[in-house]
Amino acid sequence: MRLYLASTSPARLMLLRTAGIEPVTVAPDVDEDAVAGEAARAAGAPLTPHRVVELLARAKAEAVSRALTGSGDIVDGLVLGGDSVFVIDDVIYGKPHTSAKARERWQLQRGRTGQLYSGHWLIDHADGVVGRSVGAVAVADVTFADDIDDEELDAYIATGEPLFVAGAFTIDSLGAPFITHISGDPSTVVGLSLPTLRRLVTGLGHAWPSLWNRGND
Repeated sequence: MRLYLASTSPARLMLLRTAGIEPVTVAPDVDEDAVAGEAARAAGAPLTPHRVVELLARAKAEAVSRALTGSGDIVDGLVLGGDSVFVIDDVIYGKPHTSAKARERWQLQRGRTGQLYSGHWLIDHADGVVGRSVGAVAVADVTFADDIDDEELDAYIATGEPLFVAGAFTIDSLGAPFITHISGDPSTVVGLSLPTLRRLVTGLGHAWPSLWNRGND
């Protein structure tokens, strides 16, 4: 069973590879701010973190599903979309994009605990026919060290790593030493909960091992 990953995230790709899956990566053509903004206006209220990641994961999966269907190629597999946000003090934080914003966030969150929300949306394309779709959201608590000094923080930000990840941190690379505790599935914090994905795959009637297409190299 082939898995089409509606994401260009290196972290999500690495996570799937370590789980024995080599996906086909397809960049989703989705304006995340526009999609979330339109949904908030329609609801007449700010979106919850749960709703944000579920909505954007679905938008990405559906965008790639349409692109694959319209390509004329035979698509036989599952299409997965994902999205993540970090929440602290009931405020939603996505990717900071700039060093200044990343520094502000770390000054806020060091020594504290926040929640990483990871949304998943899976569309069944088995046998080349678009079928059912399912979604789920996983949440994990992340606690940061309280003894991170400004020099360490500036050095980390200077690497560029925290600029393009939700919450301005990683647990699978340079940011890992600054995190003291995780409550929940650790892969959720990377951006894709493997146990959640397994439940979605089996919920669509497919065996999880059918996705394994990598050797033990």
